[in-house]
Amino acid sequence: MKERLPVWKALSEMYLDTELHDYDYDQIAKTLAASGFTSKELKEIDLYEVFPVCAKNLLSTAGIWNGFNDDYLYKACKKAYLHKNNIFFKRKIKLLSYLFSSTRKKNWAALDNRLKRSS
Repeated sequence: MKERLPVWKALSEMYLDTELHDYDYDQIAKTLAASGFTSKELKEIDLYEVFPVCAKNLLSTAGIWNGFNDDYLYKACKKAYLHKNNIFFKRKIKLLSYLFSSTRKKNWAALDNRLKRSS
């Protein structure tokens, strides 16, 4: 599970209360490429492990902008990981992700381009 923490941290950057720039996407993609996970696996990790934990930050008027606490992120993402095969959890997350679909698509378009270049 600890091997997922760098991926969780990198993906959590997409849910901070800040605008991502090219250098942010470059750094995220570098971490994701080094993880050994496929693009499909990374998108599933984002959707079912990071999104459920971090997306609510985008709804906050005073959201976190400087990074999620590592201990919190590890515990919360691990809990989501352990629930990701539950059908009710999956349905709930897919419904919630629909609300953020434009943001997620934009972020993944930027990351996909960079991940393709690094492979």
